[in-house]
Amino acid sequence: MQAYVYKSIRKPDTYVFLAARDDFERVPESVRLPLGTLQFVMELAVTPERKLARSDAQVVRTNLAARGYHLQMPPTMSDPMTSDWGTDG
Repeated sequence: MQAYVYKSIRKPDTYVFLAARDDFERVPESVRLPLGTLQFVMELAVTPERKLARSDAQVVRTNLAARGYHLQMPPTMSDPMTSDWGTDG
C-alpha cells in the first residue's frame, strides 16, 4: 500500500499519511486546520513487515484503508520528576 507523507509546518514532529497524493479532503477540517500548511516529505510503500520510526505499519495501513489518512503525532514526553530514580535510601 502506497502512502504519501506530509509534515505540518505549524506542529513540529506531526505527520499526515495519505492514501492518495494531495487528497487533503479525506482529512477532517478539525484535524487539518490546526496543522496549518502540510509539506510533502516522501512517498513510501507501507507493507506489513515495514518498520516505521513512530507508528505501527499495520495501524497505518488500517487507517489508510478505512479513512484515507493516518495522523502521526509527536511522541509524548513524560515528566522525569515522576520517575523512581532509586535514590531514596
